Amino acid sequence: MAKYLVTGGAGFIGSNLVDELIRRGHRVVIIDDLSTGKKEYLNSKAKFYQVDICSLKIEKIFKTEKPDFVFHLAAQMDVRRSVADPVFDNKINIVGSLNIFSNSLKQKVKKVIFISTGGAMYGDVSRPALETDLPKPDSPYAIHKLAAEEHLQMFNKLYGLDYTILRLANVYGPRQYKGGEGAVVAVFTYNILHNKKSFIYGTGKQTRDFVYVGDVVDACLKAVEKKSQGFFNISSKKEISVLSLIKEIEKAVGKKIQSEKKPARGGEVKRSVLDNSRAKKFLSWNPNVSLDVGIKKTLEWVKNKK
Repeated sequence: MAKYLVTGGAGFIGSNLVDELIRRGHRVVIIDDLSTGKKEYLNSKAKFYQVDICSLKIEKIFKTEKPDFVFHLAAQMDVRRSVADPVFDNKINIVGSLNIFSNSLKQKVKKVIFISTGGAMYGDVSRPALETDLPKPDSPYAIHKLAAEEHLQMFNKLYGLDYTILRLANVYGPRQYKGGEGAVVAVFTYNILHNKKSFIYGTGKQTRDFVYVGDVVDACLKAVEKKSQGFFNISSKKEISVLSLIKEIEKAVGKKIQSEKKPARGGEVKRSVLDNSRAKKFLSWNPNVSLDVGIKKTLEWVKNKK
């Protein structure tokens, strides 16, 4: 079986990906500094290095482990923090990514799968965003993610490093920390089950495209199996407003969410939805978990979490 290196493997998406890789019999190496990842999410069958992706130790890890494939998920993901401290965001999301890409090249990794952002990349849309649409990054986070994408493409053009870039819509599901940036499903499900108040910013009519974490993991695996390069939107291609999302959660739980309206946050995207046709065609990928089913799975996890 192949050996996979997963950066951010103790995080929400990364830990779900690691579990599936191990379930399939693969060897897995995790790099995570645990700044946002959680020890309890680590799979005991994976080899774990608690290291910052900017560290010089990364080179030694790659030399020692010699992975076949690399999933690069580690990132500074908080848009608001990127605005407050763009230099730090630049360090993690560009310099750290370059460290992973360059060492992947040195160790002749077969393919790098880079997890990028969709909603932040395209900004406000009038229709489902296509990969061919001009990026409209409106935060340091989105700018730096775009720059990392460009660097990875450059590594391919100059040195032949194989890659796939997955631009994710709003991912939700088990293990999403309720304090995460943009983690509205995590926040609302936690609050309704713990009788806490949720805040609705602006009108609540702003829309998002939610994709279940299990479907994202499937897209990651398809990116390894297929030879397609370039960008792929990983989304449900269905937009739902925050108010409608609340109704879905209330229906699943059988009670009302305690909510309070707050002023809209500056720079927030009003409409976000991604076209996933290219992923369907070239990766043979489909989002299989509907929002109502995904919400029930998420609620079940929140209930069982200590």
